[in-house]
Amino acid sequence: MLIFYFPFALFILFMINSMTNTLCLQKEIPEEKQPKVFRTINVLITILLTSSYIKILFT
Repeated sequence: MLIFYFPFALFILFMINSMTNTLCLQKEIPEEKQPKVFRTINVLITILLTSSYIKILFT
């Protein structure tokens, strides 16, 4: 299960980061705030992926 989940999680993180970059460009978010936006979204997605892995592991 671990072999399949990690590539999937990395793919999801990559896609979310590319969508976040598009959001920053479209909404013209200043360069100073972009790292905070990326950090917040990455932390939240990592929490979501970790909790979903734990849920899959124990069900």
